[in-house]
Amino acid sequence: MNFSKKKIDHIRNIAIIAHVDHGKTTLVDSMFRQSGVFRSNEQVRERVMDSNDLERERGITILSKNTSVNYKGVKINIVDTPGHADFGGEVERILKMVNGVLLLVDAFEGPMPQTRFVLRKALELNLAPIVVLNKADRPDSRPSEVIDEVLGLFIDLGAGAEQLDFPIVHASAKDGWAYMDGGKLYGADAPAPPAADCDAERQENGGGPSAPDAYGGLSPLFEAIVNTIPAPDGYPDMPLQALISSIDYDDYVGRIAIGRIERGSVYRAQQVAVCGKAPHNEKVNRLYTFEGLKRIEAETAEFGDIVAIAGLGDIDIGDTVCDMDAPEPLPFVNIDEPTISMTFSVNNSPFAGRDGSLVTSRHIRERLFREVKTNVSMRVGETETPDSFVVSGRGELHLSILIETMRRQGYEFSVSKPKAIFREQDGGIYEPIELLVIDAPDSSVGAVIEKLASRRAELHNMRKGSDGYTRLEFQIPARSLIGFRSEFLTDTKGNGIMNHVFHGFEPYKGDVAQRARGVLVAWEEGEAAAYGLYNAQDRGVLFISPGALVYEGMIVGECSREGDMAINVCKRKHATNIRAAGADEAIRLTPPRSFSLEQALEFISDDELIEITPKNIRLRKRILNAEQRYRRERRE
Repeated sequence: MNFSKKKIDHIRNIAIIAHVDHGKTTLVDSMFRQSGVFRSNEQVRERVMDSNDLERERGITILSKNTSVNYKGVKINIVDTPGHADFGGEVERILKMVNGVLLLVDAFEGPMPQTRFVLRKALELNLAPIVVLNKADRPDSRPSEVIDEVLGLFIDLGAGAEQLDFPIVHASAKDGWAYMDGGKLYGADAPAPPAADCDAERQENGGGPSAPDAYGGLSPLFEAIVNTIPAPDGYPDMPLQALISSIDYDDYVGRIAIGRIERGSVYRAQQVAVCGKAPHNEKVNRLYTFEGLKRIEAETAEFGDIVAIAGLGDIDIGDTVCDMDAPEPLPFVNIDEPTISMTFSVNNSPFAGRDGSLVTSRHIRERLFREVKTNVSMRVGETETPDSFVVSGRGELHLSILIETMRRQGYEFSVSKPKAIFREQDGGIYEPIELLVIDAPDSSVGAVIEKLASRRAELHNMRKGSDGYTRLEFQIPARSLIGFRSEFLTDTKGNGIMNHVFHGFEPYKGDVAQRARGVLVAWEEGEAAAYGLYNAQDRGVLFISPGALVYEGMIVGECSREGDMAINVCKRKHATNIRAAGADEAIRLTPPRSFSLEQALEFISDDELIEITPKNIRLRKRILNAEQRYRRERRE
């Protein structure tokens, strides 16, 4: 049977990709406002696509989101993707749903590590790119240099001739305006173009146009999308094929599969075949398309559109929804392997079960294996004991987001120090290497290079800026980055910026020095007293305050020297009827050092754990009893 190919001119599918904090979610906000998704008088919070609590608290995108806007009768399906390297798996799988990408690049910072990563993935899939120089209104923007850097990045990644002919849009996502490179605008109804010398005009206007509508709002960007991104084409009369790239969940309808229809069409109540690891037949209970921030129920949808389908049972990312008479699965994108692993275990401390309601190995196991169904770059494996599980991910942040999510859901458990994942290759041991880019104050460059040299880092590029900062590019073992961030912030007095992305596997680089100091360990269970802490603070930096509940083996501070020290923080001053000199002097305690979850993961050693509960994060020794720890050290 002959099937004719057809193009769907009224649909465009795009993903917005960029390095972290280059403005992807803010750009989607402006596209919403100017396409009529929001009413003119509607009060809308910033970064409306970051709906997850952790996303809003941390100011980053963690999960990819689907949405759409309409422009002059064209439906533009948009996927907002994370910018942090640890969530690269979200970007990789989502690119299978689109025909083109908006590559956002900060007009001052230029291409960063994650820019290279996401662009490489887009070019491998032969997606059409549009480069958006965001934050073009910054007084220190350097558009000409950044454009050259972007072009060099395309060439380095082996872009084809068509991909190198990309349009360049200068924009301010925050203020909602855009114009084409060279002052040219798409669209017959666009206002008069700006002066030919765009750089001079930017300087006259303090870095950008004087008003958001100076160049017609975001219409140049919308026109670039419609004119550059290919419309989806395929065979409307062939049997259904829809590749599932994302999984959502609804309390009422259960699991919802999200993906693009590659050929044919789908309708509500249709009997379909789910092709994957566990093939099975299902019925489409509900069918949704995306309009703005909402999922709209639909009776039918045609090829080229991005849809959400409910009622497909135990479906996974990468599965293909097919016509029952033609079960032909599609290949899924190759997801890069994890680079960091840690062990999740049942909490066995004396305080176990006080805070959490989900504490057993069965609870933890079910939650972890449920996570890997939607988190494609994460792996979970069994261990020799039924109470522990090895969880592997792209980085510390990737795993810490899972830990924080679980503790908020009522889980209680313990986790070990993150470790790099090694592989045997060509008869030797290979380890994951990260591309590390650092912007450090000129006065701190020497200290940063010295610290990284001791961690087996190799300096590949160094560029001094005009703003008092120097950009350093290193290749460094992934294990060497564990615990480095806190030292880096200290060396740069909090003014340094570091970003890294997976580079590849290379031969083992040699041993790296571990934490230089020991820890202060509580030797009995009880309540910390001001008197006991006062006597202990001369021996190191404390992590707890008076009134904190402690147990034997719990870490309560960092020792001022090598080796661990057991201390009694519950000690109270004995009452006496003898009045001594200085008896009435107030006890003055140094404020304790507090840890975020990521800082705690960086701090602990191999023989230590972090106790995670819904209300507390405690550091502890793996072996709580002091005598048992001593015997273990003697044996080793």
